[in-house]
Amino acid sequence: MILATMIDNPTQVTEKQMERWVISEYFSYWEGVDQTCMNLFYLTKFAYEKAIEWSSRKEEFVKRAAFALMAVLAWKDTKAENSKFETFFTYIKKESVDDRNNVKKAINWALRQIGKRNLLLNIKACEVAKKILVLESKSSKWIARNAIKELESDTIQERLRK
Repeated sequence: MILATMIDNPTQVTEKQMERWVISEYFSYWEGVDQTCMNLFYLTKFAYEKAIEWSSRKEEFVKRAAFALMAVLAWKDTKAENSKFETFFTYIKKESVDDRNNVKKAINWALRQIGKRNLLLNIKACEVAKKILVLESKSSKWIARNAIKELESDTIQERLRK
């Protein structure tokens, strides 16, 4: 299946195909989800739409796909405007109370990747993390602390200021 994600033509991927894949047995492990998002889904014309849509789904690995897709888009879509990623903050905050390990790690990944794009998004991601920190959830507190630690680190701050 990983090979399929590497050789499929993203311009020919349909929403129906994406939906079939996210509910398949292949999407029952984090690596399959992440590889699909990193190799294929982020290149489709549905990537931003699906990231938002899937963020509210109940299925653990579909929800993970939403946030993995947000992280990958923040990492690889270098020409995208900040506003595309600022939109994701609402969904990151809302879903940060999900205590499932595979989901909270993907939410954290998305928040950190967005915050590492540039200085402005770093400031905004840190602000979102601080709002998440006060939510009454172990998951949200973990997500926020981990993101703040990395995003405010000297290494990231120095890189963003260059």
